Parts: sequence; structure tokens; C-alpha cells
Amino acid sequence: MQSRFFQLMFRWLGLTIGVALATRLIPGIRCEDAFTLFCVACVLGILNSLIKPILVLFALPFIILSLGFGMVVINALLFMMAGHLVDGFHVAGFWSAVGGAIVLSITNLILNGFSGRSPPPSKPSKPKADPNVIDI
Repeated sequence: MQSRFFQLMFRWLGLTIGVALATRLIPGIRCEDAFTLFCVACVLGILNSLIKPILVLFALPFIILSLGFGMVVINALLFMMAGHLVDGFHVAGFWSAVGGAIVLSITNLILNGFSGRSPPPSKPSKPKADPNVIDI
């Protein structure tokens, strides 16, 4: 089992790779240098852990009615917020943020597949019942 520190570092590295890919693939997202990229990954990690649960709680009816599209909107809003908080990271508008959020989600999905997490333990099988015993 990996330590919590290595899990945190792996997730932060995944965020960094996702943001780097978003700056390359999505027009309207720009990052000035590598240090800014690392700062954006830290800010997104903090926003995802502190603000995202609150937004999901308040937007839960919208998320359910839109069949999950509300999560893309929340991720885009957090991406835009990171663009406003970090100097040197620019998000041109909402649709650029949606594209960046989708790239980031796909990157995290792929990297979580390679993380080597073991599947949840299965239920223990029931022992064979003895035909001579009557359960009441």
C-alpha cells in the first residue's frame, strides 16, 4: 500500500500534466512558465478539496437533472477561478475553461487507471452448508 504522501504527489502530478495538456490543446488557455504551471496545479488541488464539495452540494439538483453535465460546469468554474487567482495563467472565457476541465478530467481518468489501485475486496464466500444441519 502506498503512503498518503505518494498518493497526494501522484494526484498533484496528474493535475500538473492535465493543466499542461490543456494549455497545449485548448485555445484560450495560456500558461507563462513551468513554475506557474505548478502553482496552478496546487491552486486547483486546493480548490477541488475545499470549494468543490460545497458547490456540488448546492448544485446537486442541477447535476442530477443535467445527468452529470453540472459537474463539467463546476470544474470549468474552478478552472476559471484558478485563472483569476494565479498570475501568469490565463483562461480566455467559459468555453475555454470547459475544454480545459474536460482535458483535465480525461487526463485524471487515464492516470487513475495506471495508478495501480487494487479493486475493492470482494465479499468472503459463504462456507458450504452441511446438509445434516438444519438452520432455523
